[in-house]
Amino acid sequence: MKILVTATTFPRWKGDTEPSFVYDLSELLAEHFEIIALLPHHKGAASREIMGNVKVIRFPYFFTRFEKLCYDGGVIPNTKKYWYARFLMPLLVISEIIYAFKIAKKAKVDAIHAHWIVPQGFVAAVVKKLTGIPYVVTAHAGDVFPLKNKVLKWFGKLALKNAAYCTVNSNATKQAVVDVANVPIDIIPMGVDISAFSPSKKDNALRKKYKVEGLLILTVGRMAEKKGFTYLISAMPKILKKLPQSKLVIIGDGPKKESLIAQVKELKLENKVIFTGKVTHKELEKWYPTADVFALPSIVTKGGDTEGLGVVLLEAIASGTPVIGSDVGGIPDIIKHNKTGILVPQKDPDKLAGAIVRILGDKKFSKKLAKDATSFVKERFAWSIIAEKFSELFRKIR
Repeated sequence: MKILVTATTFPRWKGDTEPSFVYDLSELLAEHFEIIALLPHHKGAASREIMGNVKVIRFPYFFTRFEKLCYDGGVIPNTKKYWYARFLMPLLVISEIIYAFKIAKKAKVDAIHAHWIVPQGFVAAVVKKLTGIPYVVTAHAGDVFPLKNKVLKWFGKLALKNAAYCTVNSNATKQAVVDVANVPIDIIPMGVDISAFSPSKKDNALRKKYKVEGLLILTVGRMAEKKGFTYLISAMPKILKKLPQSKLVIIGDGPKKESLIAQVKELKLENKVIFTGKVTHKELEKWYPTADVFALPSIVTKGGDTEGLGVVLLEAIASGTPVIGSDVGGIPDIIKHNKTGILVPQKDPDKLAGAIVRILGDKKFSKKLAKDATSFVKERFAWSIIAEKFSELFRKIR
């Protein structure tokens, strides 16, 4: 069986810092099916290559120097970052339809796996109309909340209603999809590589490099509004009153970076908050187990955007690190309060500080949280389990 995978987030080259979950899933599906990945081109990326067992084809949609609609944050952030990016969307969709149609016919594709409802789900719907090839559309949350726009909602409904199956990464994303179109939905989250993220990868050389001698509080993610990093920084003075030897490490980049740096300076926390910027996946694997606690203070933005699942929580848990998260979006699917982590109200630095101090100050509680959470994640979120669920879906539409 041949499956054409379409996505806008995918590693562009070896060592790329782009999220790898679409590739990770595709690589595991390649153990059972022949996988072809169709992706937008980007400067410096090969037009065609073999990555592991996945055949990769990157389609052009404009002059190479201007192909900045995808990657480095995603489609929606890039339309705000580059004034011309929004005009590239129609070109990307048209080009992707043409390439998907040609590949589907030439390679005799049996099914399409469209990651994100718009534009990939819409592209798959058009290709289905032209060829009859069924498709599965997977929503990752960031593609659902923008569907409040009437035009995008129309495209979204078309993509959802013509799909053989729709999968989502959490209960919160499921409800958001149902609000757009009442279609059958399976909750199949993205997974975590249990072998890659492990307590054994703890690396104190990172502590020496960044001069972290005491307790290490870690957070990872794109510096966007929905991540709520500003509330974690606001919590630091309260944490330092109880645990003055603590330091916060923020890994990632994004549009809010400058304002977060300014906030740190205003609170005179320059020696207590460290910004590393983006790091490679290999380095990230070392950061998680080196930390004493991991926090994801995500919020619901005014536009309704929030955390679809929180894969970084899965990575931290698999690394043996206790976690704290806001009770928004898909985070409660991972964190069961006081069992697999601590849930706190969003936008509440006091409660966030209290939870962090509790974990850092109670080693017995901290170890139990980490142990129970690791077992929970291995049983429900290991990539091998997730890939098998997707494999079953594709066998049904064969």
